[in-house]
Amino acid sequence: MALVVIGAQFGDEGKGKIVDLFAETADLVVRYQGGNNAGHTLVTNGKKTVLHLIPSGILRSHTLNVIGSGVVVDPEVLLHELSDLETGGVHVTPAQLKISDRAHVILPYHKRLDLAREFRRGSLAIGTTGRGIGPAYEDKIARRGIRMVDFIDRPRFEALFLARMAEINEYLATLPAGSGFGAFVQSEIDEIFHRYAEHAKKVAPFVADTGFLIDEQWRAKKRILFEGAQGALLDVDHGTYPYVTSSNTTAGGAITGTGLSVRAIEHVVGVTKAYATRVGAGPFPTELKDALGERLRSAGGEFGATTGRPRRCGWLDAPALKYAVRTSGVTTLAVTKLDILTGIDPIRVCVGYRVDGGELGTVPACTEKYARCEPVYRDFAGWTENLSKAKKLSDLPQNARKYLDAMTEMAGVPIGWVSVGPARDEVIALS
Repeated sequence: MALVVIGAQFGDEGKGKIVDLFAETADLVVRYQGGNNAGHTLVTNGKKTVLHLIPSGILRSHTLNVIGSGVVVDPEVLLHELSDLETGGVHVTPAQLKISDRAHVILPYHKRLDLAREFRRGSLAIGTTGRGIGPAYEDKIARRGIRMVDFIDRPRFEALFLARMAEINEYLATLPAGSGFGAFVQSEIDEIFHRYAEHAKKVAPFVADTGFLIDEQWRAKKRILFEGAQGALLDVDHGTYPYVTSSNTTAGGAITGTGLSVRAIEHVVGVTKAYATRVGAGPFPTELKDALGERLRSAGGEFGATTGRPRRCGWLDAPALKYAVRTSGVTTLAVTKLDILTGIDPIRVCVGYRVDGGELGTVPACTEKYARCEPVYRDFAGWTENLSKAKKLSDLPQNARKYLDAMTEMAGVPIGWVSVGPARDEVIALS
């Protein structure tokens, strides 16, 4: 059986917690896209673990974790993450973690190029994390990237590294003096190569043909859980372009990012908050730029797990949620942070948009048009009861249940799980 977990909003929906829940019975947990621009936060026995590259199943001793070919991997970040897990008492071996030999590698020149381009864009900056994700995917598509299979082959790595470094230095040399993003000098180039060559030795034991491995496991009827990063509205093809990430965050990315047969996917779980958040630039029609938005941010701990940036907060956007359901073939929803809405009355949900003198019921392709959309709201009565002790649907206040019923109606798919607190066991299974 193969199940995909995706973010059904703009990312940061709490996918890590839901993946951790499913990982209890999964044989494999596979990350299929993105890089260390994502952060999945897990809370186990009161202890918080933040993962950026390593799949969320790593805290389950019986689970094999795979970083697929659709992921771009910063070796330095990966090794730091392994070290942090070790410090926390989780020793990760090559038997527990496999990295695709076809996954592309992020190198320091990708990060400098990322930041330099944001600097050059000025007021038109798109809000990149500066971690080199976009430039690494750009090299991949332009067929000049360095894959893991190249990275762990020192002579091949050196040849590819020096060739690409020379090209990037030509671009960096065009930036104004004092920008802070100038060309790499020879001593930097030498230091980076030798440092990353040492990283390659440490990473090499984890590198494998994961496409073959995943297919073998699927044919053996193992339970495979695919973990996406970011959210469906940040998909490079289907999101709010250009304010998107550089990979396919919808469920289709699980196929292209791992090499598994399209016939394998049986279920797609879309994770959505009970409200909405967004990090960085881009249209966000339901954003609350007032005290209520600040209340959601404070109560929900809405700060990026990777960047620490404050998230923009707003009401649930039903047309955007329905769009994510459609583009990923979502079969079931998992709703997170329902508890954060406690004490708010009324609770509003956007059910459509008004724009350019007309009405619109879905997310438009034109980003400028989406930014002009005025939400059409439907109001719901709130509740004041503490939800953290709820173990079943009937434990929730009537108004909370009505709100969930409305989410099901608007999204067009059932809700299977509801999170009422940050801890691993603060989840209600509805089916």
